[in-house]
Amino acid sequence: MSADTPSDAPAEDLLIHRDRIGPGVLEVTFNRPKRRNAFTTAMYQQMRDLWGAVAADRSVRVVVLRGAGGQAFAAGNEISDFLEADAVDYENWIREMFDRLWSLPQVTIAAVDGVCVGGGLAVATHCDLRVATVGSRFGYPIARTLGNALSGTVLYRCQAIFGESLTREMLLASRLVSADRAYAAGALLAEVPDVEALEAEVAALAHGILQASPVTIETTKRQLQSRARELEGSMPGEEDLLREVYGGPDFAEGVRAFLAKEKPAFGG
Repeated sequence: MSADTPSDAPAEDLLIHRDRIGPGVLEVTFNRPKRRNAFTTAMYQQMRDLWGAVAADRSVRVVVLRGAGGQAFAAGNEISDFLEADAVDYENWIREMFDRLWSLPQVTIAAVDGVCVGGGLAVATHCDLRVATVGSRFGYPIARTLGNALSGTVLYRCQAIFGESLTREMLLASRLVSADRAYAAGALLAEVPDVEALEAEVAALAHGILQASPVTIETTKRQLQSRARELEGSMPGEEDLLREVYGGPDFAEGVRAFLAKEKPAFGG
């Protein structure tokens, strides 16, 4: 697999580098700092393609994901993209990308510096390990912003990583969780003071993984994934429920207000 993977996404929106930290380490940087690295459809497509290529390339041992700019890992999705497709079908398509990421045989590390919300948090919770700077924050404030809902599998990943209490706080109270609390809950492997310490921690973590047995790592990941799949199945009728949400007045108001840069007036 080459360092430059063909895609419709502008090359500057997703930066891909290999072997800078060490042989077998692939780095993926979300590079839209002026938009807090919000994901576009083209970026999602490139990630879908990339995870397929990485899964088949056993010379890659570690995948590191990070956001550019020092303000955000990734702050959700580019909302205007929802207007160009059926919202539920779009969410299902994105969820397939999350599953490809989560199913990788390699160890995946989310290096978080700044806000990690919405789609960014979904990516981070589908990684194996998370490391963050002290000022980072995590959440799904969608009840106050868009009036949509998460798919069951994305919700399960958040609950599995952050615990039910913090997941309820994120979604029901629309509060962002600090790095301190995320670390205390076990959602983070490490909390570090600044970006320099973050890079040092990620490098040390990657180098340790490179010295480990690939057989042990891949077998353990398969065992963990198998057990999680038994627990995270979607609830009966979930797609119909999500279609009601995305076709309802609150989501329409949320998108309108977001694009107009106004506070939404939800009516339910």
